[in-house]
Amino acid sequence: MKGFSVMMDLDFSAGLLFHTKLCYNTHTSWYYRKETQRKQGIEVNIKKTMENLQARRFQVHCFETAGEAVDFLKEELQETQIGIGGSTTIDSLGLYEQLREKNEVYWHWKSSKPDILEKASHAPVYLTSANAIAESGEIVNIDGRGNRLSSMVFGDGKRVIIVAGTNKICPDLDSAIKRARNTAATRNAQRFPVNTPCKLDGKCHDCRSPQRICNALLVLWGPMNGMESVDVILIDEELGY
Repeated sequence: MKGFSVMMDLDFSAGLLFHTKLCYNTHTSWYYRKETQRKQGIEVNIKKTMENLQARRFQVHCFETAGEAVDFLKEELQETQIGIGGSTTIDSLGLYEQLREKNEVYWHWKSSKPDILEKASHAPVYLTSANAIAESGEIVNIDGRGNRLSSMVFGDGKRVIIVAGTNKICPDLDSAIKRARNTAATRNAQRFPVNTPCKLDGKCHDCRSPQRICNALLVLWGPMNGMESVDVILIDEELGY
């Protein structure tokens, strides 16, 4: 496994203190080979992003491939209840099917039971993604219904796990919000039977349509008080919107 975790705010000459459980052959890790990358035409600094997420008290786990991240989550999450928020990233990784083997998993994308959203929200572990992550460490999400955002910000003792590809990283908070509104939200609109301006031209118009899917924007500056942790799983692949 080539993944590693950033668990403390100490620093070695290599740049970060690694969690030994996940650190294998770190001298040849993708993290060192590709510290700065161009994602969708924008230069982003993965090392800086990791350090700033960690400074904001997020637990950061990094993997070169999606398969490695899935293996980590399968080992990490066993014999518990897991709620999942709407996410094409989570869906593409097959995490619902993988985690159901040893857990009770609630996801409204996979079940039409009337209480599925409530059970997902109240689960001790909540799994979702991010619409954008700023190099400065803020995590940005937009929601239409509110179940995903509310589940990310409330729950004493809850563990929130955010899984995202490095394509979600943006240079700063302004560009992260812009990405959430003009890339993630507009592409998500394509999946729904809505008649909104963004679905037609791929740009956010801050419309007043009752069918709009972006009714709230959340910026996580750090884990909410009372939570066990907020983990960020970064995967060096292009995942989701």
